[in-house]
Amino acid sequence: MIPNPPTYASALQNPIFKLIGQTADNMETEAYVIGGFVRDYLMQRNTPKDIDVVAIGSGIDLAQRVAARLSGNPSVQVFKNFGTAMVKTPGLEVEFVGARKESYQRHSRKPAVENGSLKDDQLRRDFTINAMALSLNEKTFGQLLDPFNGLSDLESKILRTPTNPNITFSDDPLRMMRAVRFATQLGFKISEEAYAAIEQNHNRLDIISRERIVDELHKILLSPKPSVGFLLLEKTGLLQHFLPELIALKGIEEIEGQRHKDNFYHTFEVVDNIAKYTDDLWLRWAALLHDIGKAPTKKFQEPIGWTFHGHEFVGSKMVYKLFKRLKMPLNEKMKFVQKMVLLSSRPIALSNDGVTDSAVRRLIFDAGEDIDSLMTLCEADITTKNPNRFQKYHDNFRMVRQKIEEVEARDHVRNFQPPVSGEQIMETFGIGPCREVGQIKDAIKEAILDGKIPNENQAAHEMMLKLGEKLGLQKVH
Repeated sequence: MIPNPPTYASALQNPIFKLIGQTADNMETEAYVIGGFVRDYLMQRNTPKDIDVVAIGSGIDLAQRVAARLSGNPSVQVFKNFGTAMVKTPGLEVEFVGARKESYQRHSRKPAVENGSLKDDQLRRDFTINAMALSLNEKTFGQLLDPFNGLSDLESKILRTPTNPNITFSDDPLRMMRAVRFATQLGFKISEEAYAAIEQNHNRLDIISRERIVDELHKILLSPKPSVGFLLLEKTGLLQHFLPELIALKGIEEIEGQRHKDNFYHTFEVVDNIAKYTDDLWLRWAALLHDIGKAPTKKFQEPIGWTFHGHEFVGSKMVYKLFKRLKMPLNEKMKFVQKMVLLSSRPIALSNDGVTDSAVRRLIFDAGEDIDSLMTLCEADITTKNPNRFQKYHDNFRMVRQKIEEVEARDHVRNFQPPVSGEQIMETFGIGPCREVGQIKDAIKEAILDGKIPNENQAAHEMMLKLGEKLGLQKVH
C-alpha cells in the first residue's frame, strides 16, 4: 500500500457501505468495494446498481451478517460452489466474495480456487481499471487500493491486464470479448501487449459457452458506435468464431471492370446509422444481419454485372440457423429479425419505382406492427457518400412514410383482419371446412390489398357471394 493513498469517501454515500465496513470491523476482517462501481465513479459515469464486495475471509459469512442488520430482513442468496453470496436491497444488489487466488487448467474454464489476499484478488481481475478497490473499514474508509496503476490507465484511456495478458486471456478467454466491449463502450484503446495477446489466443474462445459470448456481443451491439467493437473483433480473429456469416461478406471482387461494394464494411455503417435512432437490440441485430444472404447468392451475370437475387429470403432463413447455433431465443425476437431481413429491400424498391397504393398496402400488410422498425432499418441502409444521392434517397423514404400514413388511415391494413371470416363463409353457404373457404378468403384479401374493393364488410360480403356463385356454392343463409 502506498503511504498516503487517495481517499474517495464521497463515492460511498449509500449507508450500506458503512454498515458493511462496521460489520467487517466486528468480524475483525477487511472489506472492499471493487470493480465496476469504483471504475465508473472515478470516470464520473452513473455508478452501477450491482456492487462487488471483497472480504478477506468468507464473503458468505459477511453477507449473512450484513443482511441480518438490514431493515426488511433481505434474503441472502448463497452460491457455495463459487464462494459468493448476493444481498438485494431496494435499488442495489451487493455480491460478496472472499478474496481468492485462481489457477486454470489449459482446457477448462473451471479454476482451482484458494483463499488469497486483496492483491491476489486484484491480480485475477481482467483489467487494471477493474482492479481498483475502496476500503470499507472504518479506519481506512474510502481509501483507494490501486496496486496496478488502474487510475493512471483510466486517465490514459487504456486497457491493460494486471498480469501477463497471455495468462489473463488464456485463463478466461471471455476477457478478450470484454476487452473489445470496454474499448467500444468507454472509447478506450487496448494496450499493444493485450491486443497482441488477443490475436495470439483467439482460438481459446472456443471453450467459452455461446451464451456468455452473446452476452458480451449484445453489449457491443448496444453501444453508441457498434462498428468500433465489430472491427476489433474481426481484426483480432475473434469474430470468425461466432459470426462467420459476416466474415463471408468481406472483400470486393472485380470482373470485366465491374465491382460490387464491400458488404462487410457496409453492414457496420448500417449498424452505426441505426444506433443513432434506436436502442432496440433486435432491430440492431436485424441491421447486423440484413445482408448475410448476399454471400451465398452473389453471382456475376452478363451484361447486368453483380447480382444478389433472393438474398433477403436466403438471409432470413440463415437467421434461424445463426440464432440456434448461438443459443439465442428462437421465439418472437428471432422471428422479428427474420421478418426485418426478409422485407429489408421492399421499401427501397418502393422509393425507387414510385409509390402505388397497392404496393404500400402490401408492405403494411406484410410488416404489420413492425412497419416503423422496417422503415428505420431501410433509412439506416443509406450509406452513399454522394450528398445528392443521400438527400434524394431520404426524400424518397419520407414520401414512402407519408404514403404509409395516408393508406393506413384510409384502409386500416395494419394487423389486417378480413372483413369476412371463414366461419361466416361456411355459415353463408352451409359448408364445412374446405378448400373453397380458403380460396374465397384469399381472393377477398388480395382484392382489398390491390384496392379493387374497400376494406369494409359490405363490399367484402358482396364479393363473397359472387365468388361462391362462381365456385358453385349456394347461399343458404
